[in-house]
Amino acid sequence: MAGNELVAEIEALGAKLAEARSSIAKRFIGQDSVVDLTLAALMCGGHALLVGLPGLGKTRLVDTLSTVMGLSGNRIQFTPDLMPADILGSEVLETAVDGARTFRFIEGPVFCQLLMADEINRASPRTQSALLQAMQEREVTIAGEHRPLGRPFHVLATQNPIEQEGTYPLPEAQLDRFLVQIDVPYPDRGTERDILIATTGIAEEEASAVFTADELLAAQTLLRRMPVGDAIVEMILDLVRACRPDDETAPETVRQNVSWGPGPRAAQALMLTVRAEALLDGRLAPSAEDVRRMAAPVLTHRMALTFAARARGETVADVIDQVAAQITTVTKAA
Repeated sequence: MAGNELVAEIEALGAKLAEARSSIAKRFIGQDSVVDLTLAALMCGGHALLVGLPGLGKTRLVDTLSTVMGLSGNRIQFTPDLMPADILGSEVLETAVDGARTFRFIEGPVFCQLLMADEINRASPRTQSALLQAMQEREVTIAGEHRPLGRPFHVLATQNPIEQEGTYPLPEAQLDRFLVQIDVPYPDRGTERDILIATTGIAEEEASAVFTADELLAAQTLLRRMPVGDAIVEMILDLVRACRPDDETAPETVRQNVSWGPGPRAAQALMLTVRAEALLDGRLAPSAEDVRRMAAPVLTHRMALTFAARARGETVADVIDQVAAQITTVTKAA
């Protein structure tokens, strides 16, 4: 009976996600893979790094998600002169009518449920570090006091992959806190035509709320209850460990091209995102193909190529695809 109840809950959540995708499509046209990856990050309770050129709709997507998922959202435009207090907030000294003086804390924009960190790599390392505790612990410490953030709390950050002047690359510790990296490509011709027509008229379609914050929290709990077969668990471990150049199971392409590989957090991210991928596809449990599809979004920002590999024109995505293909073949054969 408990199993039937779980199946019914998963199916109901899948239907609700289909409704959310339909609502998002009213304002963010096409780019289904980008939408699905972003929804997967939210369903898993994680953060996402959106990488793409200006004008591809990243801000529009985050704004739409805030509406559809029923989350209170804020946006921070990162610049080199941005200070940690501009993100976290600060204490101000107030004088009462009777002359008494007290400190009052004014919350910064991080106190929300969905934070858009626009061009996060334009802020100095000092300011970037202000988000580290927020992203990991869902709280910040200011003046010795722990202050919890919204529940749920998600950071959707953007980066421009081409314009690097006046930027500060995110440190590995911060990159690892993003559940997935989502590459936002140019739309195809048909999609661009639809965007052109939909956004240059008198009125535009509006998205509607499908989830509430409490429903999203419940969905995140339900996702963690989804079954994952032993073969898929082993495949996830094989894939992550094979991407480490010093591991005995690493193939030659990793040993030659990869400088450092993913840590245990990558396996955790894969374990969650393959469930979300299955759910978005209307299935009750993840498959080997889900692992292969989620490999690049989960691992790309958690690996680095050697200088020689970069000089040869190799990419992290190519290496991951080769390793994932080998692991998938072995898993299916077993």
